[in-house]
Amino acid sequence: MKDIFTAPFLSEMRKTTANMYRLGWDERNGGNISYMLEESEVAEYLDLTRVIRTIPIGFSAPELIGKIFIVTGTGKYFKNVESDPETNLGIIRIADDACTAELLWGYRDGGKFTSELPAHLMSHMARLKKDPENRVVMHTHPTATLAMTHVHELDDKKFTHTIWEMCTECIVVFPDGIGVLPWMVCGNNEIGIATAEKMNDYRLVVWGLHGIYGAGKTMDETFGLIETVEKAAQLYMMIAHLPHKNTILDHELVAVAEAFGLTYRKDFLNL
Repeated sequence: MKDIFTAPFLSEMRKTTANMYRLGWDERNGGNISYMLEESEVAEYLDLTRVIRTIPIGFSAPELIGKIFIVTGTGKYFKNVESDPETNLGIIRIADDACTAELLWGYRDGGKFTSELPAHLMSHMARLKKDPENRVVMHTHPTATLAMTHVHELDDKKFTHTIWEMCTECIVVFPDGIGVLPWMVCGNNEIGIATAEKMNDYRLVVWGLHGIYGAGKTMDETFGLIETVEKAAQLYMMIAHLPHKNTILDHELVAVAEAFGLTYRKDFLNL
């Protein structure tokens, strides 16, 4: 059996959480990540017949029975993952009853997965129907994106259109647009259901006055989606109060999308 601390998926979690903390996106215990792993890759590092303990997940996820995830812990700080992953992360498998997580590794101090796990798993289920290669769900609090939700209309089309206008790469990186939710109480099934509904159409969902959810095939792709929104939101917050002499026009957005052969939300443009 290989040393779990050398596992590439563990290394990805350590590096990504450290980077997100460094960027100021995940203060204190803010933010959470779930990463669906292949059973074969986990079996190289763990005895999959050894269950440390079981933890209720708070809802039924029959489509995820047997799926294995590495997940950040509740109340844990991203800044501590790098130095102590076994306390701040856990590897869980969804049990046959669909309502329980089997802990295979981690949460060494008796802790458990993030309180946002239901929202994560609901989003995983939604995204897997769209793309079976989607394996990562990431929630974070990027500063400019959060600020933008205080001053911009919380509407899918209007928010996406503004972000697309900020820099040329935006429509290329997320031609499917951005879903937006109003402020909701976090850590419950209601916000999870609302987020998953948006995930049927988008890989990015902004939570008003809270943060953002991103989904993707890899850690890099998912981080890159959020990073690009955050850069555009920074630009918006820098210039929103100034007269706009130049902008990317809608027919120019079309030109970019078609030059890259993208399937994009044409209904989000005012043509």
